[in-house]
Amino acid sequence: MALPLLLDDALVATDSGFALRVSLPWIRSMPLAAVTDLSVRVDGSPAAVTIRLEGRDVEPRALAAEQGWWFIQDRLELRGERMLPPGAHDVSVSFELVVPYLQAGPTGPLTLPFRAERALGLGDTASPRPHRTAGQSTVREPEAARQGDAGDWTISASAFNWTPEVIRAERPAADIAVGIAADGVASTIEVEAGQVWRSFPEPSDAEVDAFRERLAAAGGAVSIVGASLDDWASPTRRRTEEERLAFLVPQLRAAARAGARGVRVPFGQPGPELLRLAQPVLDELGVVLYEEIQGQQTLDVPAVAANLEQLVQLDDPRIRVLIDISMLMPALPPSYLEELRRGGVDEELVRRLETEWRAPETHRAVIETLREGRVPPAVHTLFMNLLVRFGRSDIAELEPLLPLTSGVHLKFWDLDDTDGRVSRPIGDIGAALRRTGFAGTLTSEWGGHEWLDADPATTTRSHLDLARRALAAASVAAR
Repeated sequence: MALPLLLDDALVATDSGFALRVSLPWIRSMPLAAVTDLSVRVDGSPAAVTIRLEGRDVEPRALAAEQGWWFIQDRLELRGERMLPPGAHDVSVSFELVVPYLQAGPTGPLTLPFRAERALGLGDTASPRPHRTAGQSTVREPEAARQGDAGDWTISASAFNWTPEVIRAERPAADIAVGIAADGVASTIEVEAGQVWRSFPEPSDAEVDAFRERLAAAGGAVSIVGASLDDWASPTRRRTEEERLAFLVPQLRAAARAGARGVRVPFGQPGPELLRLAQPVLDELGVVLYEEIQGQQTLDVPAVAANLEQLVQLDDPRIRVLIDISMLMPALPPSYLEELRRGGVDEELVRRLETEWRAPETHRAVIETLREGRVPPAVHTLFMNLLVRFGRSDIAELEPLLPLTSGVHLKFWDLDDTDGRVSRPIGDIGAALRRTGFAGTLTSEWGGHEWLDADPATTTRSHLDLARRALAAASVAAR
């Protein structure tokens, strides 16, 4: 997995024992209170640990009362009083992570188990690794290659593509994002508030201003800010509508201050009452709230259809739709299928996924495999992409969305374009948008870093080139 819990230098010696520095295996910063059921074993034996937070030691069970946040680039330092001899040690850590912006049912948020086990050498220092300045060792492309336009449309790159690098924390997240422009990958970028700003979920003016100025100096600008709407204040208490608004507004203000067009949230998550409360704020700040529809969401689901009807009735230019073309996958990425094979998923099912991805029978086989407990634990999370992130829709099914659409994620997983599995959805959405007078942004977003260890800059450059060609071809065909 590309989002590891334990990096190579995770285990270090201290004066009284050891420290195990655990990385956050998620795509944004999380509340400390979201970490539950923490357990550590060293060389096969349970190890009692405390968590070091700003110079004080906290028992794992006391994290539930903490008000602070685990920034995506920080490591949670677990301290044990056992002295360890020099050399390698078998270390395992496990915990559950409550995801406050994803609901698992009517009664509470999604909770995911995480576990990592590996041999780690015992280091002799807890000092952080040095950061690299953005653009330090990268050759800049000619100015023409940095332009983000395909005809009259703006093509941008998402900083989300660099998530594994953000988690490795070899340089600050802001440096990584600025480097997308400074290194000539794209001059317009989409950023995640929970990745780029340490002060998330209430980004400070100073931090936002510094980022905007540095990005502008590198010739870049922000298109959209990926926001979060944490519906759950705790595993048992859902926020009120006013509290939800209060959680979202600082991110809206940060996006406006950063010069972004708006913020992005999941399709249908705000709901009618929050949208009503947010409308005056959106008008005041001059930003757009984008509701992103993606993966296996379809317009024939009553809740999705009802939300679309609500947006149509609102007819508010400050509340728009963002389509992620993961909805339009003609086939599954070969790299993903290979990962399922390596993980021990039944070969007959993998072959069916390879050749009959869109068949209803294949979907039923996926459900049956999951219900019968035949998914190996090592790839359980990866397997869930088949039910959530990978869609089977055709472009004609998205027609009702197009008049409200002001943004598109050109989602890709790998660059294998056999039979147009990458370029065809781009061309399809491009041709459809031409008919509606679309004037928003199209953003290269890579989801395959979950299982692929590839250079994000090289991968994103290649995808941007492919996307421009596919959009240009669609534009010519539409004339």
